Amino acid sequence: MARNILLRKNQLAFIASSHKHYATKAATKVISRPDRWKSVIGLEIHAQIQTASKLFSGSEVAFGAPINTCVSLFDASTPGTLPVLNRKCVELGVRTALALDCEINPVSMFDRKHYFYADLPAGYQITQQRAPLARSGTLRFPVFVPGVTRKPYYKSARLLQLQLEQDSGKSLHDPVERKSLVDLNRAGIPLMELVFEPDLETGEEAAALVKEMILILTRLGSCNCRMEEGALRVDANISVHRENTPLGTRTEVKNIGSVRAVAQAVEYEVERQIGILNEGGRIFNETRAWDAVKRRTIAMRDKEVVQDYRFMPEPNLPPLHVRVGGTLSDGDTVDATQILADLPELPEATRNKLVEEHLLTPEMAIILVNDITLHSHFRAIAETSNKDARSPKTVANFLINELLTVLNKNKIEIEECKITSAHLAEVVDMLESNTINPYLARLILQEALENVTESPSEIAKHKGWLMITDVGRIEEYCRKVIKDNPKVVEKYRNGKDKMLYALAGEIAKLSDQKVDMAKAVDLLKLMLKNK
Repeated sequence: MARNILLRKNQLAFIASSHKHYATKAATKVISRPDRWKSVIGLEIHAQIQTASKLFSGSEVAFGAPINTCVSLFDASTPGTLPVLNRKCVELGVRTALALDCEINPVSMFDRKHYFYADLPAGYQITQQRAPLARSGTLRFPVFVPGVTRKPYYKSARLLQLQLEQDSGKSLHDPVERKSLVDLNRAGIPLMELVFEPDLETGEEAAALVKEMILILTRLGSCNCRMEEGALRVDANISVHRENTPLGTRTEVKNIGSVRAVAQAVEYEVERQIGILNEGGRIFNETRAWDAVKRRTIAMRDKEVVQDYRFMPEPNLPPLHVRVGGTLSDGDTVDATQILADLPELPEATRNKLVEEHLLTPEMAIILVNDITLHSHFRAIAETSNKDARSPKTVANFLINELLTVLNKNKIEIEECKITSAHLAEVVDMLESNTINPYLARLILQEALENVTESPSEIAKHKGWLMITDVGRIEEYCRKVIKDNPKVVEKYRNGKDKMLYALAGEIAKLSDQKVDMAKAVDLLKLMLKNK
């Protein structure tokens, strides 16, 4: 009995500390769940379709345009105006659905979803509810975060449906004037809503799914995925329950604005729910928002009463016909067969190619492909000019271990790095020719961030950052280290082989990390053997 009470106290203490931890640090590590709690996560992704005009009007789609300058009469719900479907939106929607192994509906329908917000002038949104563009897809994706997950593993999530819909406008609140105004530039912007089944268990899996979707949508040209511009928005449905019990009450966290925030928001919300339930509380079916500053979810509105959206068929749009096999008829809008034939290589195929053709590890392949800019550098260095002289594994190691380390130290995103692929290739060539070592490569990269006009070889030359390979100079370092460390030398000669590396470390310090350590170790062994 006493043991059970102590165990319970420890569990509650764990929950309390985890709750505080996620509120302050927003940690992203997958943690073990006490009391056999299981978390269930499903995502809804709203992706802005990358077109020049809106879904049902000819108004321009332009982020950052002056307020209310990209608005047609239809967008403002002027009486007498009618929607005209943007063919390009349908093509990109079908393209995305095929990439996700969806079943394309030969005939889909548009519906009106009624709700009354100031930034929705018509009082309804045109969407696809009963007969969406596509259903029953699957997304298989890797989950790997260095330092968090030990090894990569694969997860699959079922895609319930993919539908086309229009976005609403944006309300602008002026606290000084105490007025609310409306910007309709976003009203009518084309969206794809991708609704995933609740097949995920952790925040890292949710973030990995979003990352994979970003890679796929970017390659397809369906969406630019700039989350900071609102081009991709994520809603997470989260619940917890004990093993072998019914699913718990879910909450929805709306409009999460970055991949990392997806992991943070999900993990925080899971721990919040576990903490409440462990203390005998109740989870309410509510909509919450993610506060990125305080790193916690906050209540927005409850969902205990199901809102009646009064769905009805859109009377001003005919059924949408897509050809799926067979012969193209007059009523068909687009040809899914032709779109399928034109699909580009998808991220998973690229990862497999890196492993099979370049003999990279799965971890390397995931890291490279998951960053579009990093993969672009790899291809430019390893797969283009002078590619036969460069080892793909050396290139990958350099980009992952040296370049990313320097950029992280300087808090620079790789897409903001001004070092060109040509200059990075020059550093790789210097490494492979034994002109520099990884330590010197980092020094050169650091200098190159601030001095973009000089080439890496010029920087290395005038800074003196070249590796010492001359045998005579290396022998001088070896003699000095042997002379200055007699006790270490005696231990090595008495059979403690590890002392050799202690002496090698002294040589590295003495030479400012410039000595060719392979040659230095060989010389040390020889000199210590010959007393």
